[in-house]
Amino acid sequence: MITARAAASFDPVGRSVAGARAFVRDTLQGWGFLDIMDDAVVLTSELVTNAVVHAGTRAEVLCLRAEDGVRVEVADRYPERGLPLQHPGERPYADPDRENGRGLMLCAALATRWGVEYTATHKQVWFRLDLPDRPVGTRSAGPVVSDRLLPLADTRVRVAVVQVDGDGRISAWNDDAEQIFGHAAGKAVGRPLAELAAWPQTPGTGTGLAEALRLSRWEGSYGLRGADGRIIPVYASHLRVRDAHGEPSIVCLLVHDDERALLQTPARGAAPTDDSRLGEPRPADPFEVFIGSPAPDDLDGLLQRTVERARDMLDADSAFLLLATDDETELEVRATTGLPSTRQRFARIPVEAGAHRFGSARMPAVHDDVVSVPGAVPLLESTGMRSVITVPLKVEGRLTGSLGIAAEMPGRYSNEDALRLQFAADRIALAVESARLGELERLRRGSLSFLVEASDLLAGTLDRDQTLALMAQMTVRTLATWCAVYTIADPASDPYLSYVLHEDEERIDGLKDLLNRVSPPEPVTDPPGARPWPAATAAVGGETVVLPLLARNRVIGMLTLGNPSEEHFRQEILELAEDLSRRAALALDNARLYSERTAISRSLQRSLLPPGSPAIPGMEVEVIYRAAGEGNEVGGDFYDVFPIRDGAYGFAIGDVCGTGPEAAAVTGLARHALRLLAREGLGGPAVLERLNAAILDEGARSRFLTLLYGELHPQPDGGALMKVVCAGHPLPLRLRPDGEVVPAAEPQPLLGVMDDLELYEQTLTLDPGDVLLCVTDGVTERREGTRMLGDDGLTDVLTTCTGLTAGAVAARILRAVERFAAEPASDDMAILAFRVPEQRAGDETPAKPLPFGQNLR
Repeated sequence: MITARAAASFDPVGRSVAGARAFVRDTLQGWGFLDIMDDAVVLTSELVTNAVVHAGTRAEVLCLRAEDGVRVEVADRYPERGLPLQHPGERPYADPDRENGRGLMLCAALATRWGVEYTATHKQVWFRLDLPDRPVGTRSAGPVVSDRLLPLADTRVRVAVVQVDGDGRISAWNDDAEQIFGHAAGKAVGRPLAELAAWPQTPGTGTGLAEALRLSRWEGSYGLRGADGRIIPVYASHLRVRDAHGEPSIVCLLVHDDERALLQTPARGAAPTDDSRLGEPRPADPFEVFIGSPAPDDLDGLLQRTVERARDMLDADSAFLLLATDDETELEVRATTGLPSTRQRFARIPVEAGAHRFGSARMPAVHDDVVSVPGAVPLLESTGMRSVITVPLKVEGRLTGSLGIAAEMPGRYSNEDALRLQFAADRIALAVESARLGELERLRRGSLSFLVEASDLLAGTLDRDQTLALMAQMTVRTLATWCAVYTIADPASDPYLSYVLHEDEERIDGLKDLLNRVSPPEPVTDPPGARPWPAATAAVGGETVVLPLLARNRVIGMLTLGNPSEEHFRQEILELAEDLSRRAALALDNARLYSERTAISRSLQRSLLPPGSPAIPGMEVEVIYRAAGEGNEVGGDFYDVFPIRDGAYGFAIGDVCGTGPEAAAVTGLARHALRLLAREGLGGPAVLERLNAAILDEGARSRFLTLLYGELHPQPDGGALMKVVCAGHPLPLRLRPDGEVVPAAEPQPLLGVMDDLELYEQTLTLDPGDVLLCVTDGVTERREGTRMLGDDGLTDVLTTCTGLTAGAVAARILRAVERFAAEPASDDMAILAFRVPEQRAGDETPAKPLPFGQNLR
């Protein structure tokens, strides 16, 4: 019964053989099949060689796990290539000198069962290896070593056992974990392991914590944050298991990094390589013996494994590996072991000779005591290291990096040790350079994808605060541990701390307090790019850089990035941050301009609407106004209620064609002209005729206008006399107490179209209990698909409003309009309602007017 499977495909190139060996080895090690792992690796190596070297096709490797063994299938795309022929009387595949068939000979010798299968497109060779019986009492042992070579350990060795569920959250935390890291089990259980892990990772490169936890087995070094905030270097071994219900979980064993020997898998012995002959075993590839078998594209894992193996190979106290920049002028620290955390990753050191320069990068060098040669190896200054060997990594004569080991004892190493280290460096240089180029390509692709996504997000908002939050959220964890954004209102203002974000939310307030105690960075743009900020570095710790936010040739702020002390900003990340800062600066400036435009628009909109309306004796008056469009664009509908003289009040509700500044100009002209003309004592038709002439005088800026204008005269008996002119506007509707709804005016020509208008005034009397409703076409033309509310729909709604106050009538109309369609309204709406209150029994005076209400949005 098959319980697990793993598959991989390999290109027809020589290095694929080593990749296939690594794939099978890691797969079987993750399954715990160490007893048959070496045989499976040897057989896979020979079969993949047949496919990619002799047949010249891709090789597809499939590992099938069963309870009592494993089946490995190697398929190629050359079915025409048959099995090697045998001579009469000869044992099958007995000639070890034959160029092909050696894999089948090994299958016959090592495998429990094996066979060959053909399809129309594939040829597949498979073998099965059964697990050997391991009776109770079986032991394994390592070589005897002297006490001097035994690893150091504390008096009380502690092994933290941490279990993580399938979602990455801690489900178990033992006493040793509490002692090592200081977190009580009650506070650790339930937290994501990623919150505690200080995992060295950059976007698009390396293996992250989440990826490592998905592997069947993983071991290596990283850091965990203790309860006091310190990062504790640990060596960890992760094993993925299933519980009784089949749910995956991960068991993590962790020790202090200097006690790694407790968990570290020992180096494997020699194994035949893909070009060895049967009966003449040769040592395994020195590169593979030296560094083990990291994933081909895991540069960080490859480099870390390299320095650890280099340290162990020459019994050193520390080791380091630096990679050269593309122009070979600087070396970048990429991996260290045994050195304090102040040796920052991604720090850069000049190559050429001179003070504080790496003078021995291009040639192997042995330093008996670096104390006597100041600046020879800047990375080791103040570390206590004395004896040093450095050797170059070269590919085709070009410097690609430097590998070094160091010991605290002077005079420790000889030229023979340097030759051993150089031999190992030569074997790994090509693989390291290939992985580095692959990392750069992935980083470029990841950077491009990151910038595209950032541009989309920043372009999707014109809100200043949201833009600041997006800048910080895109920066933290991807580019830096924390960030702060300073903004500058104008060239004469000082930078202001506008936003702070830390990957640990509990540290945001403390970080903000620290930054407020430091003078803001200077808005300097020369030289361009990121520059250090020593003041923040001294206050916060770690490394801090500042990038100017430059938009439209003006510095509008600064973006500050910070990292913990154990890691330096790599140049590629700073270049990516510069690209992001340019996009963010433009988005932030656009948000500022939009905010200013919106503020001006709203101020103008408010100026076009009356600041308030008078209380009219004996009348209830209610207005509801809804401006459609983002930012409440100026123009559109307007209304007004104003006193003309004692006992007379004017009112108007209108709709200017279009929106924007031109419509706003006509709106302002209409509202102010109505007040002035009405207070001159002119009647309704004369007021509108003069307003029509003023609109036509605007020339090309003129807009036609629909307008309902009237005069209101409250009567002593409690009624109201109204004189109205309806110039192209929706007709006002009169609601009687018995529920009857009738138009209260006749339609007449709209304004702003013809020179000569013959308008007339209509008079009506509102009795107690009557309601006069005036609306703009945003109410009657409310649509959903092909349906429209219309005059009939408005009449039906108004019919149900008998007995309601003016405010309740206007609110019911608005609610009906909003519920008519699911989509938001696309046109402005104004609702003006008048009502004559009914006389109460025993009340000889008109009812007091209800306060005038105004609802703006």
